Amino acid sequence: MKAAVMREVNAPLQIEEVQISKPMAREVLIRTSAVGVCHSDLHILHGTYPRDLPTILGHESAGIVEQVGSAVTGLKPGDHVITCLSAFCGHCEHCLTGHMSRCQSPEIDRGENDEPRLSQNGTRIHQFANLSSFAEQMLVHEHAVVKIREDMPLDRAALIGCGVTTGAGAAINTAKVRPGTTVAVIGCGGVGLSAINGAAIAGAGRIIAVDMHPNKLELAKQFGATDVVNASEGDPVEQVVDMTNGGVHYSFEAIGMKVTAEQSFRMLRSGGVATVIGMVPVGTHIELHGADLLSERRLQGSMMGSNRFPIDMPQYIEFYLAGKLHLDQLISAHIKLEDVNKAMDDLEVGKLARQVIMFDH
Repeated sequence: MKAAVMREVNAPLQIEEVQISKPMAREVLIRTSAVGVCHSDLHILHGTYPRDLPTILGHESAGIVEQVGSAVTGLKPGDHVITCLSAFCGHCEHCLTGHMSRCQSPEIDRGENDEPRLSQNGTRIHQFANLSSFAEQMLVHEHAVVKIREDMPLDRAALIGCGVTTGAGAAINTAKVRPGTTVAVIGCGGVGLSAINGAAIAGAGRIIAVDMHPNKLELAKQFGATDVVNASEGDPVEQVVDMTNGGVHYSFEAIGMKVTAEQSFRMLRSGGVATVIGMVPVGTHIELHGADLLSERRLQGSMMGSNRFPIDMPQYIEFYLAGKLHLDQLISAHIKLEDVNKAMDDLEVGKLARQVIMFDH
């Protein structure tokens, strides 16, 4: 199959032919239909979060099942599916207490003595995020996919696989935004826009979008933002605190920077909760004023929107089909696999929303 292989940090991905194995007992072989190009892929390409190389990036995907292993019961060839990087075992402490996105069980991957899922001329190619979606096919554990209704467009469905679940889930599941409350979202890329959308679905009374790009702030209004703050025109914390007479109930950081993570905490009112969604670089320390904790402000993280994706993703599809979840506006372009490096470059300069790789089969 054809895939975009990462061989070096900060080097272009190489379009190459690689080999993919056959499904073992609990595995599923998927023909990739669509995959979004996400900032998380860029973090790996830059070495911000080191990974074993060579690897195939890509993790925000949807496709059609081609083959299933002998022990797979819930899926069959022809099923339309969304993938999720937070695959789960189903029986560890995290899974059994409803926190499947925290599962770190090694059993969702193949063992060291098993044939690798991906290879090239007998050499292992490491699978990224249990998926490696920048490829014509994916071979994954059955708990890395969920079946969806067939009338859902697969390019829209792919976005649910990461960005939408991460952003909307942070508002709905992690922070549990309550109706009528005030919300601020820092960063209006795909994840931030989804956090705004999730807060609106949860019933937030006022949603403030914070960014430095006027076009992103204008787009945020389509996702549910009631107010906007241009961070290039003054201290965004002061602007948000002034607008809300003391700060917001909930804030979300969707960029992954030290300064914006600290800002998300500082713009809270007493008792408020700041949720960091962005991938803050390894080694970065976030500093808080200890006295601010006396007012019961909280800073927390969110992993993939605290999802229970077999339940959440079909629900997000229903939200989309009902006109509540705005996926159409997230897609800035449809591209081919050969265009993946340009799409990565576009992420560097802050191009809007998502470019989606489409596969012709």
